[in-house]
Amino acid sequence: MLKLIVLTYAQGVNITNDQENLPTEQPPSREETRVSLTNGDEKRARRDCAPSGEGTQTPDSAPLLKTTETPELKIEKLDFSLPKAERLRKPAEFQLVYKNGKRFDGRFMSAFILPNNLPVHRLGITASRKAVGNAVERNRAKRLLREAFRLSKIELSSLPIRYDFVINARRNLLTVKMQEPLADFRKILGQIKKYEEDSQQKTVEANLTAE
Repeated sequence: MLKLIVLTYAQGVNITNDQENLPTEQPPSREETRVSLTNGDEKRARRDCAPSGEGTQTPDSAPLLKTTETPELKIEKLDFSLPKAERLRKPAEFQLVYKNGKRFDGRFMSAFILPNNLPVHRLGITASRKAVGNAVERNRAKRLLREAFRLSKIELSSLPIRYDFVINARRNLLTVKMQEPLADFRKILGQIKKYEEDSQQKTVEANLTAE
């Protein structure tokens, strides 16, 4: 009887000690574990979908690459058009230049010039059927000569005297492209400039002789 009481008492102590050694926190249930995993997956998916560098840029942040703006070049504008005020239209104007002007010959054209006492040079063009050909050929020759004059505004502006020009087309003008009649006309302008210098020199010498 005494042994039974002692044994019962000992077992009660062990049971009590075992209960005291058990952890107070209970392991999460299966439902709670599933919820935690789901929340973790959502957070992971949100992190994976987030754009790279998120949190490092601000709406007002400057771009990584800065474009360098090229300063605008200020170029003096020169009018390369050929308005009506710079064209000879009346037959009497052509005849006046032919009669009183000076002639300069080039490879593709002949130019007659006469001072006009105006602030601009003026241009007249002739392309006869006998010298050039049919209407299509004459129109092409006139267009080439007009462009040669228009594209030589810089060279024309360097002349101290303003002239009325009457330019006669030659047939060989039809066999070349724009560069050649342009160079030919500028060569004539060089002859005109030299003629002006020579005339000025002669005037100076004449004045010295008269003194």
